Amino acid sequence: MPEKIKISAVICELNPLHGGHARLFARAKESQNALVCILSGNFVQRGDAAILDKWARTRLALETGADLVIELPLPWACAGAERFASGGVALAEALGCVDSLVFGCKTEDAGALTRIAAALLSPEYAACLRALPETGDPFAKRREQALGQLLGEEIVPILREPNAILGIEYIKALRKGSSSIRPVPVLRQGAGHDRPARPHELPSSSELRQALLAGRDVADMVPESTGACIRQLQAAGAFPCSLEYLERAILCKLRTLPLADFAALPDVSEGLEHRLLVAARRAGSLEEFYTLVKSKRYALARIRRLALYAFLDLRAPLPERPPYLRVLGMSAMGEAILRQAAPTLPIVARPKDLEKLDAAGQALFALEARADDLYALSSPKAQPCGRDYTEKLIRV
Repeated sequence: MPEKIKISAVICELNPLHGGHARLFARAKESQNALVCILSGNFVQRGDAAILDKWARTRLALETGADLVIELPLPWACAGAERFASGGVALAEALGCVDSLVFGCKTEDAGALTRIAAALLSPEYAACLRALPETGDPFAKRREQALGQLLGEEIVPILREPNAILGIEYIKALRKGSSSIRPVPVLRQGAGHDRPARPHELPSSSELRQALLAGRDVADMVPESTGACIRQLQAAGAFPCSLEYLERAILCKLRTLPLADFAALPDVSEGLEHRLLVAARRAGSLEEFYTLVKSKRYALARIRRLALYAFLDLRAPLPERPPYLRVLGMSAMGEAILRQAAPTLPIVARPKDLEKLDAAGQALFALEARADDLYALSSPKAQPCGRDYTEKLIRV
């Protein structure tokens, strides 16, 4: 009997893939034989188009050490942290062979992250949250206050780190599913999301995106493979991808939506649909739309996602769990992972595999393909439709 492969998983966007990702992949493979990358599709968590398409990012992931790349479907890829994490964890669990979930974080204290995750799932936290006076503060602030009461104020700074928030959500999802997958935080290297890199420091994805969208050369800031991929796509007019190319189409969609359709968007509550409707009819740009809707209660990332939901026809209720494992690419080791897997969801690697899906799975795949056809208009030169049905499995 062949020796069992030890497998770690990473849930990521690679938007774009940079040196920090390469280090994380290397750390993930130090104690494990193989690495599964659960990768967001063409639209990402901050309510934006990925700067590189998912097939380019799949190839880069494989060239950087991933062995199997599974797509995180649209309704989870462009969602808030809790739903993003639950979708990624569900796919890792559905493979039936993943041993550990590795993620970058500003702390490697898995115990502290686990205590926070356990508290967030407890009835005591829910009671603390309900007992807080209504001040109109955003949910993140109220969560900090409730957890500070439960666990002590020293825990609060951890909650202000974006990667720590995601790590906590991963652990919550693992605990809720009674998963045997072990969470492994790895100390995040480089600049934070909200500041530029210092000399000799790895830049963040957000800093790289800003530089690339401004037309700057980042060859000395990213791995050689990322730089080569960018140059190739630029020559074909397929880079950089941005919602700027789709702005008027999105505004058109927003202006034509009735109030009932705004109310049917995921994550709309407390009468937010009225603010969305008024802003849609006044805004002359996406930035103006975001500004008109944003308030102390409604965070910018949430508003960006709502605009994207409206454009891509995502409506509540969204499915609770991904209905399939969509393979975008693999190495020879990736094939071995699939042989060892005990999947609890159908595996989709070729168009013919779509026949195995139930009605809900086929509907979700059709929604993904339609969104990707719109994404094809987000690059300097419009790209063809139908790639979800014609693109071959990437092998490296």
